[in-house]
Amino acid sequence: MFLFEKLDDDQLDWLCRGGHVETFEPGLVFREGDPATCFYVLMDGEVVLTKQSGGEEIELVRTRHRGAYSGAWMAYMGDKVEQNYNGSFYVTQPSKFFVLDSATFAQMMREWFPMALHLLEGVFFGNRNSNEIIGQRERLLALGQLSAGLTHELNNPASAAVRATSALRDRVAGMRHKLKMMAHGKFTPAAFEALVQLQEEAATQVAKAPTLTPLETADREDELGDWLDGHGIANGWDIAPTFVQAGFDVDWLERISGALEGCDGGVFEGAIRWLNYTVETELLMNEITDSTTRMSSLVNAAKQYSQMDRAPFQVVDIHELLKSTLVMLARKIGDDITVVKDFDRTLPQVPCYAAELNQVWTNLIDNAVAAMDGHGTLTVRTYRENECAVVEIGDTGPGVPAELRHRIFEPFFTTKPVGEGTGLGLDISFRIVAKKHGGDIRVESVPGDTRFIVRLPLNPARPVEEQGADTNPGGEG
Repeated sequence: MFLFEKLDDDQLDWLCRGGHVETFEPGLVFREGDPATCFYVLMDGEVVLTKQSGGEEIELVRTRHRGAYSGAWMAYMGDKVEQNYNGSFYVTQPSKFFVLDSATFAQMMREWFPMALHLLEGVFFGNRNSNEIIGQRERLLALGQLSAGLTHELNNPASAAVRATSALRDRVAGMRHKLKMMAHGKFTPAAFEALVQLQEEAATQVAKAPTLTPLETADREDELGDWLDGHGIANGWDIAPTFVQAGFDVDWLERISGALEGCDGGVFEGAIRWLNYTVETELLMNEITDSTTRMSSLVNAAKQYSQMDRAPFQVVDIHELLKSTLVMLARKIGDDITVVKDFDRTLPQVPCYAAELNQVWTNLIDNAVAAMDGHGTLTVRTYRENECAVVEIGDTGPGVPAELRHRIFEPFFTTKPVGEGTGLGLDISFRIVAKKHGGDIRVESVPGDTRFIVRLPLNPARPVEEQGADTNPGGEG
């Protein structure tokens, strides 16, 4: 067999003494996850190698090729790596193997190929360390981008609240000054009581102000400005927009005029300006409320995204995770991408590692935005399929070429320009979905419609523990 054709007579004799020939009837030879005790080389028959994925056993290799090998082929690394079978091995007919136990195979590798052994170890651990270092760097870069975006998003409402607070202080000071002036006016008790009632109505009305079109707003400002000017209010055009914003009209101003009938003109103008201050303070307090509510929502979204102070494995509403991720990525998504959320609200809660799933959504959405070059439609869809919750992240970009689809989940493979991608985003996402959740992630793509489809089991038997970095199931020589 080609596997042994370069060995000399002494080495072949050593193999004959160290190994044995064994025939297996159709069925299982070894199972994935069991301790790796033997190295098998096919001499005659047919073998099938499988691996678990998404709760299903997937066939990887089916061959009759003499010399195909599998089993404890990493025994030469000893306790440096976990010595378990990385896949399940079956025979479909009576099949004959040359078998070495793992200790004998390890001894052979160490004694016959010392330099090759060092090279193999260097490649194996070098790749694994590179994966960990670059993966960590990618997570830190993503965290930095998200932090910058969150800071920007928080800055806008914070600045608005500061501006509104400063303006509110001026308006309250103006109200105190105007009230002092009004106290020296000639008010009847009935007129002052009516004015206070109108002030209460004004404060209430602000919260119920209708939404007007620009044309309706302009027409009403002209109407109120003319009325104020006609009643001797200086610079009435400056006051009119505030009353219009609060939803007031000429009929309301007529009520003020009627309530102060018999008072001198100065009192009337003072009352109008006092009510204007009242409306302005209510509008400013609404602006402060909106700004602080926005900041609170952003902080809550950040906590939901990071899963701060929450158990790693929990049962969650998958939509809350998706929404928090969209909030955190809002700045990167930008204004020229339309976000469509097609959520199946009947979907039950999902047992998962929530923070790590947020990393998956981040990677997939980031790739979708990059594929669309900042213009297009991002679709986030959820639905139930059998006993799985399904999340689709779709974009309207140019698509993934057919010849590259089988490689996109490979570590370090990227279609982004040099320096713009590490090629680990999809590899990390696959590991989180498949290894930690027992789920599945795949891509369907045509130009204008690319969808990454994530399936998560709704009823996993138990939390899936993190697995080792090595996923090589063995193979043919």
